[in-house]
Amino acid sequence: MANKTAATRSGMTRIQSALKLARRGHDLLEQKRRILMNELMGRLRAVREVQESMNSVFGEAYFSLQMANIAMGIDSVEKTAFAVPEENRFVVRLRSIMGIDVPEVDRLEPNIAPIYSLGGAVMGTSSVLDNAYVNARRIASLIARLAEVETSVYRLAVQIRKTLRRVNALEKVFIPRSERQIKLIAAALDENEREDLTRIKLSSR
Repeated sequence: MANKTAATRSGMTRIQSALKLARRGHDLLEQKRRILMNELMGRLRAVREVQESMNSVFGEAYFSLQMANIAMGIDSVEKTAFAVPEENRFVVRLRSIMGIDVPEVDRLEPNIAPIYSLGGAVMGTSSVLDNAYVNARRIASLIARLAEVETSVYRLAVQIRKTLRRVNALEKVFIPRSERQIKLIAAALDENEREDLTRIKLSSR
């Protein structure tokens, strides 16, 4: 018998209590797994949507950058780009889903006004450079969103694997083993009772 549990009623009661807890734990873990799977599927859809948006925006951004280079010259565009301050306003918060911390990045406003001076630029260059700047902001916003959902997908997937391993351990190992132990103990107790009854009958003759 597994774990050499004593064939006693107290031993059987102890295993029955553990089995009851294991079944309840199994149900809770299975519920957790389903919730996490729903969250994961939602974020996988978000990943696909962001990637599709990025493909489109990257094309527009590259085209607008080419137009700015043609209108102003590559050197002028580069000098203007160096004048733009580095973006450091990303705010990351953590939200708990079934005990797992997943990030939420505050949206970066993509249509903020350009932060540079076009001093000395010839007429007509402002609009093409502004367009390139806005598209670059859109890309930054999408990259932040992609980082958020991809990190969430990874963390959820890791936790789902852990939860599934625990569910399988309970479902395929602990619960069946406990059920077998209970049956063996019950059979041993029945056999002992029959032997005791036989001895009583023999001694009463």
